[in-house]
Amino acid sequence: MENLSSTERIKMASDNLRGTLVESLENELTGNLNEDDIALVRFHGMYVQDDRDRRDERAAKKLERLYSFMVRLRLPGGFMKPEQWVAMHHIAGENSTGVIKITTRQTVQLHGILKSRIKPTLKGFVQSGVTTLATCGDINRNVLCASNPKQSSLHAEVFQYAKDINDMLFPKTNAYNEIWLDGEKLADKTQEEDPLYQNRFMPRKFKIAIAIPPNNDVDVLTNDIGLIAIIEDNQLKGFNLAIGGGLSTTHGNPDHYARLGSVIGFTDTKEKTLKAIYEVLTIQRDYGNRSDRKLARLKYTVDRLGLNWWREELERRCGFALDEPRPFEFVERKDYYGWEQDAEGLWHYTVFVENGRVLDDEQIALKSALLEVAETGKLNFRFTCNQNVILADISEADKPVIQEILERYGVTGHTEKASAIRANSMACVALNTCPLALAESQRYLPELITKIEPIIEKHNLQNEELIVRMTGCPNGCGRAFTAEIGFVGTSMGKYNLHLGGDRLGLRLNKIYKESLNEDQILSELDTLFGDFQNERRDGETFGDFTYRKYVSA
Repeated sequence: MENLSSTERIKMASDNLRGTLVESLENELTGNLNEDDIALVRFHGMYVQDDRDRRDERAAKKLERLYSFMVRLRLPGGFMKPEQWVAMHHIAGENSTGVIKITTRQTVQLHGILKSRIKPTLKGFVQSGVTTLATCGDINRNVLCASNPKQSSLHAEVFQYAKDINDMLFPKTNAYNEIWLDGEKLADKTQEEDPLYQNRFMPRKFKIAIAIPPNNDVDVLTNDIGLIAIIEDNQLKGFNLAIGGGLSTTHGNPDHYARLGSVIGFTDTKEKTLKAIYEVLTIQRDYGNRSDRKLARLKYTVDRLGLNWWREELERRCGFALDEPRPFEFVERKDYYGWEQDAEGLWHYTVFVENGRVLDDEQIALKSALLEVAETGKLNFRFTCNQNVILADISEADKPVIQEILERYGVTGHTEKASAIRANSMACVALNTCPLALAESQRYLPELITKIEPIIEKHNLQNEELIVRMTGCPNGCGRAFTAEIGFVGTSMGKYNLHLGGDRLGLRLNKIYKESLNEDQILSELDTLFGDFQNERRDGETFGDFTYRKYVSA
């Protein structure tokens, strides 16, 4: 047996994710969990965090760190019913910081939940029909799908795949029910035998996304598995299958790198598509690196064994050959802000939510507005991979009701006045809660954008839909490595500046300058925007320009 990492040993000895979580919860002497349970609780949909802003203060007083939990929901395709939004609003207010955080993976997470409030939080969500199980940890995460039904008349058919994949890859453990919901323990443990995850789960987290060309709003090639819908003559013909995407890196270590997925074939039936997805996971389960977690993602297994080997092994396990990939084209990668109507005549309003933070502040009472919208019961909510929310599936008759609420709270004005660069920006959580963060991200990017906007105007680039992303560490949660302008935190107040990513998500960017402070960032962008305006070719995007002039050489 290979030299297993400590996390692998914890998983295998966990009694199917039970560990000593019950004992950890009963220990009132600490806000934390037992050491091994910190790894296990991720599978249940949460991370142990602490308020990093208060570490020094509490250490000086010889107090334990102010531990709390981040809880994340499982919402295949980013779909939520109005009554679930209402429940989430109240759960957030009672048990967390109150901020509803839309993530870059089409779901929601709440921060600042104390250990004593975990059970009420999870019970509240389950009562509304939502779970947190398998949203974190070494398992298949939330399945992404193209978000706006306006995008295609076949959106509902494609969206169903997200739900079916979610169900197929959902873990069999009863531990969640027993620990958090006070459910009955299984008399016969064979009922939770899991042929996919077995007792070891995946070597590392696993992510799946479904895109509908021509919009790559889900950043499909950044996922372990990417499905690209092939639609011809208004019929879904099947999916191109891409494997091996992932963005996490390590500063200064070339062995840990970002990679876009490689398209290896095409499946023309639902049965074949689901079978191929399942067997990609079994191959990664069996061949993924379980010794070094830094090298455990599927992208490294793909590069180590080669695409030809992967296709042959996948076809052997599936029992059928993959077809050759079909042609496809992406022409954009964005959310459709404001009102859009789909082929069925339903309306959808995409709200700009800066960095995914839904709250009431001095600028806009967004949280209150969305609660009132939800309480009408006249729509559904769909989250986007760009941290926005779509008020979806609204009838022509109900549209005026929703419009009135949006105007009264200033949501329409808030969305319409967002500059092009701000509307296409995105940031991860980072400080003060993320333990991996080296620098600020969501708390800082809005301020930086405000300082970049005058430079944009100086060079008459206000209408240029630049894609700008920031992440507080090289782990890549803000998908900065696929931005035209990417900021990756290196230390407090300093960021690597990445350039050369394309606008469609088909090319990674590269480091242009390292560890820049704010003044240096603004100076570099001033020069770059000036060069772009003066030297760009007809129709050339900023990403393509910087790749041609600064990165590809």
